[in-house]
Amino acid sequence: ERKRFYQNVSISQGEGGFEINLDHRKLKTPQAKLFSVPSEALAIAVATEWDSQKDTIKFYTMHLTTLCNTALDNPTQRNKTQLIRAAVKFLETDTVCYRVEEPPALAELQKNEWDPVVTWAEKRYNVTIGSSTSILGPNIPASTKETFISHLASYNMWALQGIEFVITQLKSLILSMSLIDRHITVEKAVLLSRLEEEYQIRRWGNVEWAHDYDLCELRARTAAGTLFVHLCSESSTVKHKLLQD
Repeated sequence: ERKRFYQNVSISQGEGGFEINLDHRKLKTPQAKLFSVPSEALAIAVATEWDSQKDTIKFYTMHLTTLCNTALDNPTQRNKTQLIRAAVKFLETDTVCYRVEEPPALAELQKNEWDPVVTWAEKRYNVTIGSSTSILGPNIPASTKETFISHLASYNMWALQGIEFVITQLKSLILSMSLIDRHITVEKAVLLSRLEEEYQIRRWGNVEWAHDYDLCELRARTAAGTLFVHLCSESSTVKHKLLQD
Protein backbone atom coordinates (compact mmCIF):
# COMPACT_ATOMS: atom_id res chain seq x y z
CA GLU A 1 0.00 0.00 0.00
CA ARG A 2 1.03 3.62 -0.51
CA LYS A 3 -0.59 6.93 0.32
CA ARG A 4 -2.97 8.28 -2.32
CA PHE A 5 -1.07 11.06 -4.11
CA TYR A 6 -3.74 12.30 -6.56
CA GLN A 7 -7.11 14.02 -6.38
CA ASN A 8 -8.76 13.38 -9.72
CA VAL A 9 -8.78 10.45 -12.15
CA SER A 10 -9.69 10.85 -15.83
CA ILE A 11 -9.18 9.10 -19.15
CA SER A 12 -8.02 10.49 -22.49
CA GLN A 13 -7.49 9.07 -25.95
CA GLY A 14 -3.92 8.89 -27.18
CA GLU A 15 -2.31 7.54 -30.33
CA GLY A 16 -2.03 3.97 -29.00
CA GLY A 17 -5.32 3.76 -27.14
CA PHE A 18 -6.96 5.12 -24.00
CA GLU A 19 -4.80 6.50 -21.19
CA ILE A 20 -5.39 7.04 -17.46
CA ASN A 21 -4.60 10.42 -15.92
CA LEU A 22 -3.95 10.86 -12.19
CA ASP A 23 -4.37 14.63 -11.91
CA HIS A 24 -1.94 15.77 -14.64
CA ARG A 25 0.26 12.69 -14.61
CA LYS A 26 -0.04 9.82 -17.08
CA LEU A 27 -0.27 6.42 -15.44
CA LYS A 28 2.74 4.17 -16.20
CA THR A 29 3.27 0.41 -15.94
CA PRO A 30 5.81 -1.16 -13.51
CA GLN A 31 8.28 -1.19 -16.44
CA ALA A 32 7.63 2.55 -16.94
CA LYS A 33 5.68 2.12 -20.19
CA LEU A 34 2.73 4.39 -20.91
CA PHE A 35 -0.42 2.76 -19.52
CA SER A 36 -2.58 2.64 -22.66
CA VAL A 37 -5.49 0.21 -23.13
CA PRO A 38 -7.35 -0.81 -26.31
CA SER A 39 -10.93 0.05 -25.29
CA GLU A 40 -12.63 3.05 -23.69
CA ALA A 41 -14.78 0.79 -21.50
CA LEU A 42 -11.67 -0.90 -20.08
CA ALA A 43 -10.06 2.50 -19.44
CA ILE A 44 -13.18 3.62 -17.55
CA ALA A 45 -13.12 0.41 -15.48
CA VAL A 46 -9.44 0.91 -14.59
CA ALA A 47 -10.01 4.60 -13.80
CA THR A 48 -12.82 3.54 -11.45
CA GLU A 49 -10.38 1.24 -9.60
CA TRP A 50 -7.99 4.16 -9.05
CA ASP A 51 -10.78 6.57 -8.13
CA SER A 52 -12.25 4.18 -5.56
CA GLN A 53 -9.00 4.05 -3.55
CA LYS A 54 -9.32 6.01 -0.32
CA ASP A 55 -6.42 7.39 1.74
CA THR A 56 -4.11 4.57 0.71
CA ILE A 57 -3.76 2.75 -2.62
CA LYS A 58 -4.39 -0.96 -2.12
CA PHE A 59 -2.78 -2.43 -5.22
CA TYR A 60 -3.89 -5.98 -4.31
CA THR A 61 -7.54 -4.93 -4.84
CA MET A 62 -6.90 -3.52 -8.34
CA HIS A 63 -7.19 -6.65 -10.48
CA LEU A 64 -7.99 -4.89 -13.78
CA THR A 65 -4.99 -2.58 -13.39
CA THR A 66 -2.78 -5.62 -12.69
CA LEU A 67 -4.08 -7.45 -15.77
CA CYS A 68 -3.44 -4.40 -17.97
CA ASN A 69 0.10 -4.10 -16.58
CA THR A 70 0.70 -7.77 -17.39
CA ALA A 71 -0.63 -7.33 -20.94
CA LEU A 72 1.48 -4.21 -21.52
CA ASP A 73 4.75 -5.33 -19.89
CA ASN A 74 4.44 -9.08 -20.67
CA PRO A 75 6.95 -9.83 -17.87
CA THR A 76 7.28 -13.52 -18.82
CA GLN A 77 7.87 -12.57 -22.49
CA ARG A 78 5.44 -15.17 -23.84
CA ASN A 79 3.97 -15.06 -27.33
CA LYS A 80 0.40 -15.94 -28.33
CA THR A 81 1.16 -19.63 -28.98
CA GLN A 82 2.78 -20.04 -25.56
CA LEU A 83 -0.17 -18.39 -23.81
CA ILE A 84 -2.64 -20.67 -25.59
CA ARG A 85 -0.68 -23.84 -24.84
CA ALA A 86 -0.35 -22.87 -21.16
CA ALA A 87 -4.15 -22.44 -20.98
CA VAL A 88 -4.91 -25.74 -22.73
CA LYS A 89 -2.43 -27.58 -20.48
CA PHE A 90 -4.91 -27.02 -17.62
CA LEU A 91 -7.19 -29.58 -19.31
CA GLU A 92 -4.87 -32.33 -18.08
CA THR A 93 -5.53 -31.39 -14.44
CA ASP A 94 -8.95 -29.77 -14.82
CA THR A 95 -10.87 -29.59 -11.53
CA VAL A 96 -14.15 -30.88 -12.98
CA CYS A 97 -12.48 -33.92 -14.59
CA TYR A 98 -11.04 -35.35 -11.36
CA ARG A 99 -13.68 -37.32 -9.43
CA VAL A 100 -13.75 -39.20 -6.13
CA GLU A 101 -15.31 -42.58 -5.39
CA GLU A 102 -15.55 -41.98 -1.62
CA PRO A 103 -17.44 -40.62 0.20
CA PRO A 104 -20.52 -41.48 -1.91
CA ALA A 105 -22.23 -38.18 -1.05
CA LEU A 106 -19.35 -36.15 -2.52
CA ALA A 107 -19.13 -38.43 -5.57
CA GLU A 108 -22.85 -37.87 -6.17
CA LEU A 109 -22.46 -34.11 -5.69
CA GLN A 110 -19.63 -33.96 -8.25
CA LYS A 111 -21.68 -35.96 -10.74
CA ASN A 112 -24.77 -33.77 -10.32
CA GLU A 113 -22.93 -30.43 -10.39
CA TRP A 114 -20.00 -31.03 -12.75
CA ASP A 115 -21.47 -33.39 -15.37
CA PRO A 116 -23.85 -30.76 -16.85
CA VAL A 117 -20.94 -28.33 -17.40
CA VAL A 118 -18.76 -31.01 -19.00
CA THR A 119 -21.68 -32.09 -21.21
CA TRP A 120 -22.30 -28.47 -22.25
CA ALA A 121 -18.61 -28.00 -23.14
CA GLU A 122 -18.54 -31.22 -25.17
CA LYS A 123 -21.56 -30.06 -27.21
CA ARG A 124 -20.44 -26.43 -27.47
CA TYR A 125 -16.99 -27.29 -28.82
CA ASN A 126 -17.85 -30.67 -30.38
CA VAL A 127 -15.19 -32.48 -28.34
CA THR A 128 -14.78 -35.42 -25.96
CA ILE A 129 -13.64 -34.56 -22.44
CA GLY A 130 -14.95 -37.11 -19.94
CA SER A 131 -13.90 -37.59 -16.31
CA SER A 132 -11.96 -40.08 -14.22
CA THR A 133 -11.51 -41.28 -10.63
CA SER A 134 -7.90 -42.26 -11.43
CA ILE A 135 -5.12 -40.17 -9.90
CA LEU A 136 -3.79 -39.82 -13.46
CA GLY A 137 -7.01 -38.09 -14.50
CA PRO A 138 -8.94 -38.57 -17.76
CA ASN A 139 -7.23 -39.30 -21.04
CA ILE A 140 -8.01 -36.11 -22.98
CA PRO A 141 -7.91 -36.82 -26.77
CA ALA A 142 -5.39 -34.85 -28.81
CA SER A 143 -8.26 -33.66 -31.06
CA THR A 144 -9.94 -32.04 -28.03
CA LYS A 145 -6.78 -30.11 -27.19
CA GLU A 146 -6.39 -29.01 -30.81
CA THR A 147 -9.99 -27.76 -30.88
CA PHE A 148 -9.41 -25.63 -27.77
CA ILE A 149 -6.12 -24.35 -29.22
CA SER A 150 -7.97 -23.24 -32.37
CA HIS A 151 -10.77 -21.64 -30.36
CA LEU A 152 -8.39 -19.71 -28.10
CA ALA A 153 -6.46 -18.52 -31.15
CA SER A 154 -9.52 -16.42 -32.06
CA TYR A 155 -8.84 -14.20 -29.01
CA ASN A 156 -6.29 -11.38 -29.01
CA MET A 157 -3.24 -11.27 -26.71
CA TRP A 158 -4.97 -9.06 -24.13
CA ALA A 159 -7.99 -11.34 -23.86
CA LEU A 160 -5.73 -14.41 -23.59
CA GLN A 161 -3.96 -12.87 -20.58
CA GLY A 162 -7.40 -12.53 -18.97
CA ILE A 163 -8.45 -16.08 -19.90
CA GLU A 164 -5.29 -17.53 -18.35
CA PHE A 165 -5.91 -15.44 -15.21
CA VAL A 166 -9.45 -16.83 -14.86
CA ILE A 167 -8.25 -20.40 -15.48
CA THR A 168 -5.62 -19.97 -12.76
CA GLN A 169 -8.30 -18.83 -10.29
CA LEU A 170 -10.72 -21.67 -11.05
CA LYS A 171 -8.10 -24.35 -11.81
CA SER A 172 -10.30 -25.30 -14.75
CA LEU A 173 -10.32 -24.52 -18.46
CA ILE A 174 -13.85 -25.93 -18.76
CA LEU A 175 -15.35 -23.74 -16.01
CA SER A 176 -13.47 -20.71 -17.36
CA MET A 177 -14.76 -21.12 -20.93
CA SER A 178 -18.30 -21.78 -19.59
CA LEU A 179 -18.05 -18.51 -17.67
CA ILE A 180 -16.54 -16.47 -20.50
CA ASP A 181 -19.19 -17.86 -22.89
CA ARG A 182 -21.81 -16.64 -20.37
CA HIS A 183 -23.13 -20.19 -19.80
CA ILE A 184 -22.65 -19.87 -16.03
CA THR A 185 -22.27 -16.92 -13.63
CA VAL A 186 -19.19 -15.94 -11.64
CA GLU A 187 -20.87 -17.13 -8.43
CA LYS A 188 -21.68 -20.51 -10.00
CA ALA A 189 -18.19 -20.93 -11.48
CA VAL A 190 -16.52 -20.18 -8.14
CA LEU A 191 -18.87 -22.53 -6.29
CA LEU A 192 -18.19 -25.35 -8.77
CA SER A 193 -14.42 -24.79 -8.52
CA ARG A 194 -14.65 -25.11 -4.71
CA LEU A 195 -17.14 -27.97 -4.64
CA GLU A 196 -15.12 -30.33 -2.46
CA GLU A 197 -14.13 -27.54 -0.06
CA GLU A 198 -17.75 -26.40 0.27
CA TYR A 199 -18.82 -30.01 0.88
CA GLN A 200 -16.26 -30.36 3.70
CA ILE A 201 -17.33 -27.02 5.21
CA ARG A 202 -20.98 -28.07 5.24
CA ARG A 203 -19.96 -31.29 6.93
CA TRP A 204 -17.37 -30.07 9.45
CA GLY A 205 -17.98 -26.32 9.72
CA ASN A 206 -15.59 -23.53 8.77
CA VAL A 207 -13.25 -20.87 10.11
CA GLU A 208 -15.80 -18.08 9.80
CA TRP A 209 -13.82 -15.08 8.60
CA ALA A 210 -11.20 -17.04 6.61
CA HIS A 211 -13.74 -18.90 4.46
CA ASP A 212 -15.75 -15.76 3.71
CA TYR A 213 -12.62 -13.77 2.86
CA ASP A 214 -11.27 -16.48 0.51
CA LEU A 215 -14.65 -16.79 -1.21
CA CYS A 216 -15.02 -13.03 -1.75
CA GLU A 217 -11.44 -12.73 -2.99
CA LEU A 218 -11.87 -15.56 -5.47
CA ARG A 219 -15.12 -14.07 -6.75
CA ALA A 220 -13.50 -10.64 -7.14
CA ARG A 221 -10.51 -12.00 -9.09
CA THR A 222 -12.68 -14.26 -11.27
CA ALA A 223 -15.15 -11.45 -12.02
CA ALA A 224 -12.34 -9.03 -12.86
CA GLY A 225 -10.68 -11.53 -15.19
CA THR A 226 -13.96 -12.28 -16.97
CA LEU A 227 -14.78 -8.60 -17.37
CA PHE A 228 -11.26 -7.99 -18.71
CA VAL A 229 -11.69 -10.72 -21.36
CA HIS A 230 -15.05 -9.31 -22.48
CA LEU A 231 -13.86 -5.70 -22.64
CA CYS A 232 -10.73 -6.69 -24.60
CA SER A 233 -12.62 -9.03 -26.96
CA GLU A 234 -15.55 -6.75 -27.70
CA SER A 235 -13.35 -3.81 -28.67
CA SER A 236 -11.50 -5.90 -31.25
CA THR A 237 -14.82 -7.30 -32.54
CA VAL A 238 -16.24 -3.80 -33.02
CA LYS A 239 -13.05 -2.68 -34.76
CA HIS A 240 -13.19 -5.71 -37.05
CA LYS A 241 -16.82 -4.96 -37.97
CA LEU A 242 -15.99 -1.32 -38.71
CA LEU A 243 -13.14 -2.39 -41.00
CA GLN A 244 -15.49 -4.77 -42.82
CA ASP A 245 -18.06 -2.00 -43.34
